[in-house]
Amino acid sequence: MADSFIPLTIDEYARQAALTDQRKGKHALSFSMLGVFGEAGSLLSEVKKKQRDKASYLGYAEAVSEELGDVLWYLASIARRSGIPLSTIAANAMDATRLSNAADDSLTFHAMQPAHIPMTTEPSAQFEHRLLALAGQIGLLVNEYQSGALKGQAKMLACLTLVMRQLIQAANDSGATLEAAAIKNQHKIFDRWPRDRTFPEPFDASMDTEEQLPRRMTIDVFERSVRKQVYVFQKSSGVFVGDRLTDNAVEPDDYRFHDVFHYAHVAVLGWSPVVRALLRLKRKSVPKLDDAEDGARAILIEEGVTSWIFGQAQQLNFFEGVKRGGVPLDMLKHIRQFVTGYESERCPLWLWEDAILQGYAAFRFLQKHRRGRVFIDFPNRRLRIKELPL
Repeated sequence: MADSFIPLTIDEYARQAALTDQRKGKHALSFSMLGVFGEAGSLLSEVKKKQRDKASYLGYAEAVSEELGDVLWYLASIARRSGIPLSTIAANAMDATRLSNAADDSLTFHAMQPAHIPMTTEPSAQFEHRLLALAGQIGLLVNEYQSGALKGQAKMLACLTLVMRQLIQAANDSGATLEAAAIKNQHKIFDRWPRDRTFPEPFDASMDTEEQLPRRMTIDVFERSVRKQVYVFQKSSGVFVGDRLTDNAVEPDDYRFHDVFHYAHVAVLGWSPVVRALLRLKRKSVPKLDDAEDGARAILIEEGVTSWIFGQAQQLNFFEGVKRGGVPLDMLKHIRQFVTGYESERCPLWLWEDAILQGYAAFRFLQKHRRGRVFIDFPNRRLRIKELPL
């Protein structure tokens, strides 16, 4: 018999949200204020996009739920940093006559809204007005904070209560439940900032060794001039790997070293249709996998992801100085969209970030030294590189 569904309490959500809050120090509250202000703008933007694109914008309802969850996350952050339980704010918001600062550990998201909320796929005029009211109330919150008028906890509680009240009513008018928004938000934040880093099972764990990506492998990467044209060559155990490469660009950008990103995908994600093709490790014994996951389309998807990230990375100094947790969330979400429908879709966002940072660390090494010995260490989810002897 399936376990009964346990409603999510306000304070339990706040405790879980706190585990993913990366900001510390005296400016953390200011950051959360800017965050909630920005998410209010994002909610308005979703309505604008639906009005502009109408039938072609199919992700409206899901996007609204996600943005409601993001507003809730920042409210939880502000409340925590102000020493106010989120359940206190929610309870006061539900009852206009309540002016208590006591927490209610048992208060659930389900209790905050009507039992039945009509589903909507279009933004109503009422919802638009409610969002403007929510944005205005958040604007007042941020303005009061900036002016120093929220020094006392009572004033902060009163201001946050008004914001929460508008948020609840906006959720009602949108046809969304804050419980669903909170649960989705939990999944998203732990996908990006996990409580523990448990590596997923290798995609080819059940395959014979001959059809598995290498668990450990060493590749020598180096430049060589051929008839005045500089190419990148790669060797493993004395055997050339793949074709010699150039940048394939009018302006040199060292993209000829880009196979190191595919090696990072192998080492960290346990995925790379490109490397499977290079090493002839396609899963021929399972025709469906061979065709869908290891075929030409999957190879193009990986090359497309790699090229797109490279374009972003050029503007970010190839991620130099970026630490774990610092790759933009939107970038990681776009990657997830790229690989939707393929096995790598199941890789958590934090693991994609590890693959990116390790791949670009190796790329920067090759940019500097023009050669290197790359080590794939899948058991430890590591891609390492060191100098290659002349």
